[in-house]
Amino acid sequence: MIDRRTFSKVVGLGAGAAAVSLAGFQSSANASAAAHQGAGTPTPTVPKVTSGTHTSFATLKQVKAGVLDVGYAEAGPAHGPVVICLHGWPYDIHSYVDVAPLLAAEGYRVIVPYLRGHGTTRFLSSRTFRNAQQSAVALDIIALMDALKIEKAVLAGFDWGSRTADIIAALWPERVKGLVSVSGYVITNVEAQKKPLPPKAEYAWWYQYYFATERGRLAMEDKTDRHDLCRLVWDTVSPTWHFDDATFERTAAAFQNPDYAAIVIHNYRWRLGLADGERRHDRYEKHLATRPVIEVPTITLDPERDPFTAPGNGASYRDRFTGRYDHRTLTGIGHNLPQEAPTAFAQAVVDVDRF
Repeated sequence: MIDRRTFSKVVGLGAGAAAVSLAGFQSSANASAAAHQGAGTPTPTVPKVTSGTHTSFATLKQVKAGVLDVGYAEAGPAHGPVVICLHGWPYDIHSYVDVAPLLAAEGYRVIVPYLRGHGTTRFLSSRTFRNAQQSAVALDIIALMDALKIEKAVLAGFDWGSRTADIIAALWPERVKGLVSVSGYVITNVEAQKKPLPPKAEYAWWYQYYFATERGRLAMEDKTDRHDLCRLVWDTVSPTWHFDDATFERTAAAFQNPDYAAIVIHNYRWRLGLADGERRHDRYEKHLATRPVIEVPTITLDPERDPFTAPGNGASYRDRFTGRYDHRTLTGIGHNLPQEAPTAFAQAVVDVDRF
């Protein structure tokens, strides 16, 4: 999930507060497209697709990258411009099962990796520390790009994926052609995480505190408890998404990774300052703690029905993006934005690529 200090919607904002309508989003996207048409290359309008149209990826692959053997889905032409789509927790590559075909049809080579501890991604050594601090996950994606000989890509993500994409854009901007970041700037500041939020805001993070306990760790290691806990999170953070059991089960299969519990528990404990990272990542974390600006072309997306969406229509993080920029809020959409609103997500990728 996103950084707990980036939101306060649960403190009392109504469902429609600070949100633009979906029609407003479409108008913004069309205006953006028209502006770019004047530059010489028309921006394609992505065809509308209903969530759940696709249920699987045609191509699943593995590649050794850094400390991992990374499992990933691939779609589109092998020599097309690259888009890397990054999932969050408790999700997997199926968050992009409808987005990937849309982008592939526009000529993109779409790469959707399982993050460490998820799906078919495995550590190459049993001795490697199961570290899930934010810079370690970002370095996984840099290693993946190197392994696939991808010099530069559009990065698009939500939840852990937004954070990972934000970090790469901040630390290695030369590798990023454009950025689509759901919930905006979600780089974690561990020191800031130590300060309490108002009680209503804290309430939404119940699982984070649960994971800080031994009881929570045991629940994540138990197959049934893990399954039911993750399903509860889906139901809670996407209140308007009417997914069926089969949709959840396709993603839940990724939770059977032998390192899943260790990675999830470490990630949330590390964010609260309750677990150590690795010293070799200290230089990255020190820089990230300064809240570095992101200079690459960016579109930020806010899902209006996500309890973690900050008020103000992106105002709380606007100053962190100093390059070409657009912000869009999607009314009626919850946390798993790319799977709930695949057309809007894919359009943002196409648009930012034209910035």
